[in-house]
Amino acid sequence: MFTPIDPTTWPRREHFHYYRNILPCGYSVTVSLDVTRFRAMCRENGLKFYPSFIWCVSHNILAHPAFRMGVDGAGNPGYHDVLHPNYTVFHDDDHTFSDLWTEHNEDFAAFYRQFLADVAQYGGNHGMKAKPGQPANFYCISCVPWLDFTGYASMAAGGAPQLFPVITYGKATQQAGRERLPFALNIAHAAADGWHTSQFLSSLQALLDAVELRKEATP
Repeated sequence: MFTPIDPTTWPRREHFHYYRNILPCGYSVTVSLDVTRFRAMCRENGLKFYPSFIWCVSHNILAHPAFRMGVDGAGNPGYHDVLHPNYTVFHDDDHTFSDLWTEHNEDFAAFYRQFLADVAQYGGNHGMKAKPGQPANFYCISCVPWLDFTGYASMAAGGAPQLFPVITYGKATQQAGRERLPFALNIAHAAADGWHTSQFLSSLQALLDAVELRKEATP
């Protein structure tokens, strides 16, 4: 579902217009997430990190309307009720990657099963889009597991920055007894300001510090 924004009551209406039409730009923020407790929880519960982490990011997006922004056919801004993750799988045979997507489900166990099923069915397909039917309300998330980075930016030459989040995370490393994960967020300034991004990253860290996930539904 897509809900249009009432421009007469929207505090950011001038900001959206300015950064969408006059000075279209985006920005990238890279932080080091503490995933010590989250990775331990995944190991203890026999969970793969990739789908578990993607679920956390998707769940966190639900709490932040600025990261679910889009426009209708006439270019009017609004919010999607949910964004589905569009993620990448790597092909060892030719060192290319492909896009897959899995419908977000607030039931983690259901999402986890569907994610594994999608990877099993489509993960071997080469080419950019390995799974057909990608919905319009999606966001991008990918991993560079070979690289521990301190900065990352995604740019589209000659194109307007995306209103949906484009997320890249890297290799987890040990730092002062903690496991740290580089996490880069790219977003159009029309969608989110620094305050929105700081709130998003803060709540994501809090979620990673506290969430308990299981492969099976909790009774």
